[in-house]
Amino acid sequence: MDAQKYTGAIVRKIKCSGKKKKEIKKQLMMDIEMRMKQGEKLEEIISQMGTVKEIADSFNENISPEEKRRYNKNKVLKNIISIVAVLGVLVLLAYWMLPKSFAIEQSSYFHSEQVEAAMKETIELLDEEDYAALQQNAVPQLQTLLNAETMGEAKGLLGDDWGKRKQFGAVYMVEVVQGNKHFAVGEITVTYENVSATYRLTYDEDMSLSGISVR
Repeated sequence: MDAQKYTGAIVRKIKCSGKKKKEIKKQLMMDIEMRMKQGEKLEEIISQMGTVKEIADSFNENISPEEKRRYNKNKVLKNIISIVAVLGVLVLLAYWMLPKSFAIEQSSYFHSEQVEAAMKETIELLDEEDYAALQQNAVPQLQTLLNAETMGEAKGLLGDDWGKRKQFGAVYMVEVVQGNKHFAVGEITVTYENVSATYRLTYDEDMSLSGISVR
């Protein structure tokens, strides 16, 4: 251990203000350098002075009450600043992770015509019960849900016999950003002979189907 590390370790354990720590370290360094100029080796000086803890404890015993109060006040302030800094990071992280929506016209990832065409194609494939094609156009996590049984249960909530599709309604869509991922989310109401179904369809940046709900 060199003189700088030795004296630095000592002052870190002394319960006083930063200004006082600098004064103590400066005095310790002057004493060590003076003794080294007189021919003493650093190892011998350190051995005679004592361990880091012994010297720090000696200084702490002689620190004035005022200096101790100043130290405690600074310590509390540092803790408060650290807590505020951590909370600030957590707030920013939470904001970053929360999904945020923007008008699709502002998107640099999606075009409204492309999203609308994809939505209508998805609904047509659902009506045709072409689940193989739907799975090819979907993200892996969704593929296992795109089958006759699962979609039949979802459609059954609105009625057992929808009848033939009559017309598509207006399409509403937004871009949703969550973290560093971008999604196009669209809603459209489709009129059938016996029911009206509202689809919410989600597509990722590759225009793969990544979410579907029917109500």
